[in-house]
Amino acid sequence: MVDTAPNASNTEQIDFWNGDAGVMWARRQDRMDALLAPITRGVLQACDVKAGERALDVGCGCGDTTIALAQRGARLTGVDVSRPMLARARERAQSAGLDIDFVLGDAAEARFANAYDALFSRFGVMFFADPTAAFANLHSAMRAKARLCFVCWQVPQANPWIAVPFGAALPMMPPQPPPDPRAPGPFAFAESAYVGQILRDAGFTDVRIDALNTDLGVGGNLDAAVEMICEVGPLSRSLASLDPDARAPIVASVRNALAPYVKPSGVMLGAACWIVRATA
Repeated sequence: MVDTAPNASNTEQIDFWNGDAGVMWARRQDRMDALLAPITRGVLQACDVKAGERALDVGCGCGDTTIALAQRGARLTGVDVSRPMLARARERAQSAGLDIDFVLGDAAEARFANAYDALFSRFGVMFFADPTAAFANLHSAMRAKARLCFVCWQVPQANPWIAVPFGAALPMMPPQPPPDPRAPGPFAFAESAYVGQILRDAGFTDVRIDALNTDLGVGGNLDAAVEMICEVGPLSRSLASLDPDARAPIVASVRNALAPYVKPSGVMLGAACWIVRATA
């Protein structure tokens, strides 16, 4: 399939993932995959995509989950708004000898054939400007009785790997207006009842939402953990606009906050997600 330009209705997210953030994620893809590995294992097991099935990976990023599903023998399409991340995904698929169709586009509005047996996403569906309309569009890409399965974050307070560094940084950050908890972003789907209502309104049935709790290895040592958190992790967007003098004390505070979590295996902090399943 030929790349198509993403529609402008989700411009802020599209610009963000095609800017420095997308470039950095593509460059640090191996570290992000390692960080998320426990969650990836859990959601792949829950989704149970089978050989021969056609599957659509929404917000596929650098292709980690798309490749994993293709290695099961499924026929994969990966869609994402980020050119740099899709370029990395294509490189990885080619190196693995896999024939995967990667599409540049906004899954909220891109038109797909009504041909998919499964729709999958690892943290790629919480950024839609109009989530009900987006899922209705994705529903139209799925065959009757096709399966939807994705993973999304629970509230930040239930995720120490995010809450701990943010708690350390917040007193030194510029004042921010209270966030809308349902605005497009990592935690837009933290309310499980809200997610269930979106899916039912979009035409899905048999909605099931289960908790997935695990520990994440944020870094092999304290230096690596601080770099991950501040450069590509939960604080990266907030710190990107600050000058070096303003960043330095925040990074030092984050380092101190992470120090108690250093284990022989690395810096380990808890994570809490929802695994969401439904039927088209």
